[in-house]
Amino acid sequence: MSQWPRSLVLMGAGKMGGALLRGWLDRGFAPSRVHVVDPHLDEATAALCDANGISRAPPETPPAVLVLAVKPQTFSSDPGAFSALVGPDTLVVSILAGQTLANLRAGLTAAGAIVRAMPNLPASVGQGITALAGEGTLSDADRAIAGTLLSAVGQIEWLEESLIDAVTAVSGSGPAYVFLLAEYLAEAGTAAGLPPDVAARLARVTVEGSGALMASQPDRSPAALREAVTSPGGTTAAALDVLRAPDGLKALMAKAIAAAKRRAAELAG
Repeated sequence: MSQWPRSLVLMGAGKMGGALLRGWLDRGFAPSRVHVVDPHLDEATAALCDANGISRAPPETPPAVLVLAVKPQTFSSDPGAFSALVGPDTLVVSILAGQTLANLRAGLTAAGAIVRAMPNLPASVGQGITALAGEGTLSDADRAIAGTLLSAVGQIEWLEESLIDAVTAVSGSGPAYVFLLAEYLAEAGTAAGLPPDVAARLARVTVEGSGALMASQPDRSPAALREAVTSPGGTTAAALDVLRAPDGLKALMAKAIAAAKRRAAELAG
């Protein structure tokens, strides 16, 4: 059951903040409870606010929830600028990359509970997955509210904060890996003799369709789906022999995830 806060301030309404706002409204969150604070709103989000009567000015008193969706460096450079928006009963939900719970708490000492979230780009079309980590004192009610807010744009996973860097490497950066696969698949198709526009369409629709197929069969593992389209000694098997070589895709993906996780830790300090 959804548990919406009695009042909410969305600080920053760029791509991810805007996606959250649209998700909340689509799920039935009352526009009268929302304030959007962003001096650089794009036309679409500004129009959405105006059409729904959403205030674009900070409230006079701290809200029940403050969602931080600004650029991480904006918070780092002046965390005190956000202090007027929090009180002892304010739940802070941050989607700021690299900002740990300790960093957030140091900058927002007057806040109530704090939750750190790591959504990914498919949240912009309601198909994201978000990892959440909360302070040890997080109440069941705060946990339910944070879960409601983030599940409006996809699935959620509650984890220990120590795992957030790994989440960043897998699902946070993951869409880029999938897009790169489509890019390289199209280039390889062109090299094999296909017209570039045909190769691009084949690659794109193949990736889209494969994702939809996987989503339609959640009880089947990716390995099982792969095996279902691989005939022994066939063309797919020949290609997979190359991709599954000792120095192939598995090894490259492990190195890529390790590099992304290491960089996430560096950015978090």
